Amino acid sequence: MATHITVRGARVHNLKNIDVDIPLGKIVAVAGVSGSGKSSLALGVLYAEGSRRYLESLSTYTRRRMTQASAADVDEVCHVPAALALHQRPGVPGIRSTFGTGTELLNSLRLMFSRLASHRCPNGHYVPPSLAVAADEPLICPVCGERFRAPGAEDLAFNSRGACPTCSGTGQVRTVDRSTLVPDESKTIDEGAVLPWKTLMWSLMTDVCRAMGVRTDVPFKDLTDEEKAIVYDGPAVKKHIFYRSKNTEQAGELDFTYFSAVRTVENSLAKVKDEKGMKRVERFLKASTCPDCGGSRLSEAARAPKILGIGLDEAARMTLSDLMKWVASVPASLPEEMRPMAERICASFDSAARRLLSLGLGYLTLDRASATLSTGERQRMQLARAVRNRTTGVLYVLDEPSIGLHPANLEGLKGVMHDLVEDGNSVLLVDHDTALLKAADWLIEMGPEAGAGGGRVVAEGTLPAIEADPASRIGPFLSGRETAGTPSEVPAGKLFEKGRIHLAIDAIHTVKPLAVDFPKGRLSVVTGVSGSGKTTLVLESLVPALAKSLAHEKLPEHVRAIEAPGIRAVKLIDATPIGINVRSTVATYADVHDELRARFAKTPDAKRLGLKAGDFSYNTGRLRCPVCDGTGSISLDVQFLPDVDIPCPACRGSRYSKDADDVRFGAAKVEGTNLIDDSFTLPELMDADVKTAIARVAPLPAMKLVAERLRVLDALGLGYLTLGEATPNLSGGEAQRLKLASEMGRLQDDAVFVFDEPTIGLHPLDVRTLLAVFKRLISLGATVIVIEHDLDLIRSADYIVDMGPEGGEAGGRVVVCGTPDEVRACKESRTGRYI
Repeated sequence: MATHITVRGARVHNLKNIDVDIPLGKIVAVAGVSGSGKSSLALGVLYAEGSRRYLESLSTYTRRRMTQASAADVDEVCHVPAALALHQRPGVPGIRSTFGTGTELLNSLRLMFSRLASHRCPNGHYVPPSLAVAADEPLICPVCGERFRAPGAEDLAFNSRGACPTCSGTGQVRTVDRSTLVPDESKTIDEGAVLPWKTLMWSLMTDVCRAMGVRTDVPFKDLTDEEKAIVYDGPAVKKHIFYRSKNTEQAGELDFTYFSAVRTVENSLAKVKDEKGMKRVERFLKASTCPDCGGSRLSEAARAPKILGIGLDEAARMTLSDLMKWVASVPASLPEEMRPMAERICASFDSAARRLLSLGLGYLTLDRASATLSTGERQRMQLARAVRNRTTGVLYVLDEPSIGLHPANLEGLKGVMHDLVEDGNSVLLVDHDTALLKAADWLIEMGPEAGAGGGRVVAEGTLPAIEADPASRIGPFLSGRETAGTPSEVPAGKLFEKGRIHLAIDAIHTVKPLAVDFPKGRLSVVTGVSGSGKTTLVLESLVPALAKSLAHEKLPEHVRAIEAPGIRAVKLIDATPIGINVRSTVATYADVHDELRARFAKTPDAKRLGLKAGDFSYNTGRLRCPVCDGTGSISLDVQFLPDVDIPCPACRGSRYSKDADDVRFGAAKVEGTNLIDDSFTLPELMDADVKTAIARVAPLPAMKLVAERLRVLDALGLGYLTLGEATPNLSGGEAQRLKLASEMGRLQDDAVFVFDEPTIGLHPLDVRTLLAVFKRLISLGATVIVIEHDLDLIRSADYIVDMGPEGGEAGGRVVVCGTPDEVRACKESRTGRYI
């Protein structure tokens, strides 16, 4: 049997025609700096070929209905198994998805309640559990003699027949939030006090309101209660109004129906057709728990069956740890003849739940909405589902599985990887966490640099071999000879000398009521095990509270107080993709492309050809490629096979027509006897990486602004990106740093920057660069608050807020606040044990 996957001549993205052997039946890690080619090898070659070849074994009829990967640019890949990839950031599920549905545990639970429960007859009496349900026989009520059929599993599903009719199985109802309708009562209605009329309705609603007898030229707070009642809830009657257009001198008379502030919102909500429309309306809405189902999403009939005295809705509200104990007690509570069936159903639940428990998710309840789960929690749900299937001979490609995992949670992840290998599978792991990399049997390091300077195999072998290899850049961090962080130099007594941000909240999710302070002008890191409440504290409390406070709007309901003297802006820098199409590039996002177009339009070549700055736009200009319409690629429809995206044959990916090559910036010059031509075209510059582009434009006075903006990108560790690279293709970490480009270089003493796990996808050397970025922001006066698990970054913090001590109900409070030394000294802190 083959012992290795052999890859020969791989050229995907920046891979330099590499040859590499990947051991089968082992945990193989792929490491390297950001942009070095790790994902290109793992996902672009091995996963793409493994999944494509498996799908090619299916019929053409089946393949037409499946999304397929295109063939990788590689000479040969031999002995690659069927592959499954667990991606870095699983998509955020919709409103109907819960932890129970995502893990499929709810399927077992519904089966339990349909087959093993005491069912209620139409007259309200309960029938003891019996085998009649499983035998598809009608039940006979022992009290009233009524014959009826027990509900099936589908009748207990909130996405089907068991949905609560009031909330349609979502658990929430949306109602108008009256506090948002008139946010500033010092304004008059004429000045736009009634916000829905200003943003959702015709502006002449003010004239109709005046015809209703309401004064529109006095501050809203001075109106009578009767006038305010008309504004909020007045009847939909027609009024004859005289109006004058604000933009023209035209005037006229017409009959117009009055829409109160509340009715304006309700009418707009009823007409919403897309996400954009929903965003306009949702600022005036509040979601509250459904009054009929109590948030369980289930109809009254679906909540009726009982096991051990509780219904399906109550079981779904238990934490997974408690629910496992409850399920284990079910068979013994049933009649003897039902126990074999009960044990089988309960065993199915237990085997799936046990894996989730080992991954540290025992604190979650089955009714928890999936959209409220962190990235790490969603990824572990995905991982547990893969392991539960007990496959063999599969290549599992894990892309950054340490995302969202506290060091204390890594043991369960290592156990999952070993279980996969013991079942006869192979695991390919792309990660940077040294604690996780040490679990690998074999390590392949890509590099040595990023982008054009990477794409080669720098080192490969066992962990001891990598640690001893002088060519390895990860080796010193694996052995402990080097660390990425540097200890804070701020004494504990001076942490708050620049001021503080105070936040106080009531209970929300699993977080208990608490109050916490963050020092201004410092680097604060919020830590804690998965599920301890970090996301709730920072992203669901601090960020929206600051935003609402700065906009002088009502604070979120669970926020008691927010005090941030001197703060004028809060900026969330997360890893969501930049842009939604290939027309957004590094150059356009960093505000370099407009400047380049202006400079090229002033060249003698452009003036000779009559070209303006707008002509150099690859979106709408005269010089864009007519074949690909300025996108740089075209899609080929090959019917039964997946569509193939290829670089545009006309412009070869440059996005510009050949006419753009006639315009050059700079001129040839004579040095001694040599003719030196340093000139370049715009397509050539867009094809260059940031470092190369800096070298080209820096000597040119006219390009001073371009050079300054590109140096910012280089300082952010993005020097390897090409100017024309499409931003939706960037990794989460790259997207975060690019978002910072416009913030660097200006005073930030009134700004709070919040980062959500910025070390995602970062090699320890890249973490050093990130810390330098944070220090630069702080030197500009900024307050930086980071949610993080990376130990080097945590050790470098000025101040730590450690949540926990455990996840779920056993967490949700601040265990300790202080310097890294103070956190280390706290025996209750899980983080303190690792730093």
